[in-house]
Amino acid sequence: MAKRLLVIEDEPTLSRLLSYNLKNEGYEVTVEENGHSGCETGLRSSFDLILLDLMLPGMNGFEIMSKLRNEGIGTPIIILTAKNAEEEVVQGLKSGADDYITKPFGVAELLARVAAVLRRSSGDEEIVKPVLETESQIVLGELVIYPEKYEVTLGGETITLRPKEFEVLLYLARKPGVVMTRDDLMNAVWGFDYIGGQRTVDVHVSSLRKKLELDPESVHIDSIRGVGYKLVVNKKKGLSQKV
Repeated sequence: MAKRLLVIEDEPTLSRLLSYNLKNEGYEVTVEENGHSGCETGLRSSFDLILLDLMLPGMNGFEIMSKLRNEGIGTPIIILTAKNAEEEVVQGLKSGADDYITKPFGVAELLARVAAVLRRSSGDEEIVKPVLETESQIVLGELVIYPEKYEVTLGGETITLRPKEFEVLLYLARKPGVVMTRDDLMNAVWGFDYIGGQRTVDVHVSSLRKKLELDPESVHIDSIRGVGYKLVVNKKKGLSQKV
């Protein structure tokens, strides 16, 4: 069965171009050129992927993402953003986007990114599986990670993480104090076929850091300039162990 895609883009020439090329690849495409109608369609119908422009009439892309996510709709979203709009990219990824494409873009890049996101999303049921079936928890000082439950507590308080944030933390926690490069994290968490930039790693680490600020003296993430990141644990608060 053909994958169903929703394109929310108000520029007619671009929306026609997107629709034409996606349909040529065998996708079933619905196009909306207004933020409100696009949001309503995303809420009303089921799609495998949404291509979402951020600057839209009626309701902007950030508002649409917020509405969809608040309604429990986890459809993968690729945002379409202007060149050099780094703040938009960061805000978009934090708001729940799965990837981004910078305008102007080539058809080959568009199709590759769509295919990559669809491949990842087709394995959604596997996301909640533990990396190691026999590992029930990892204790790092005041930080406790439950791989089988995708749960984290810090100082006894539960920290709510998005799936990719959890996987980044879990990867760092398996080798505390060891520097992990951005490529390491990208390949381990997003996979070798992910074609998004390393900025994706930085955004998720930045968000993760803020959530760990609940007890920064116990555990925090250090940046190693030009290399990557490492998880630092205050040994006075407890040794790491696996149970």
